Amino acid sequence: MSLSIIIILITVIISFMAFRDKGLMNKLIHNPYSVSHRKEYYRILTCGFIHADYMHLLLNMYALYLFGGAVESYFEYLFGGNAKLYFMLLYLLGIIVSNIPDVIKYKNMAFYNSLGASGGVSSIVFASIILSPMTKLMMFPIPIPMPAYIFALIYVAYSVYMDRRQGDNVNHMAHLWGGLWGVVFMMVVYPDSIKGFFNQILGSF
Repeated sequence: MSLSIIIILITVIISFMAFRDKGLMNKLIHNPYSVSHRKEYYRILTCGFIHADYMHLLLNMYALYLFGGAVESYFEYLFGGNAKLYFMLLYLLGIIVSNIPDVIKYKNMAFYNSLGASGGVSSIVFASIILSPMTKLMMFPIPIPMPAYIFALIYVAYSVYMDRRQGDNVNHMAHLWGGLWGVVFMMVVYPDSIKGFFNQILGSF
């Protein structure tokens, strides 16, 4: 069984448990005040295994399913026996990195909470885009296939725009920080990926 499927199963189980047990939800959720003032650092990671509702869970796990397998295959080819370790580092640190800005920004706001696997999923999505920028993707509600690197540009612009609007209670910057981590991770573990990224794009013209 692939790591992506294992992560999906674990996340679904914990999310369902938290839906039924609000005490568990409150224990695992990312609360920057508790992280900063009560030293409950585990929340920065555990919040990635719970979700606000069934649709939130479905969207994140569907994206992980779509992109996770491809990234695992790439990693097995590039890193051999270290592939699973690198994949876990990419995903788990994506959750952590995407939540750190909130720790800084909201550390004195006791009632601010966030949750979801979006940061980790975004790190997988952007790592996939770095490795295969010409893969055709579609962004709802635009029913037009586009190269993955164009998708990434639109995604970044959309996340920045929606964060400034702040009207839907979604932590859009967590998506962006997770995606940035995915790019930085690939630069560190496989520097040639950046050269390959631009070569693939330039070679398409």
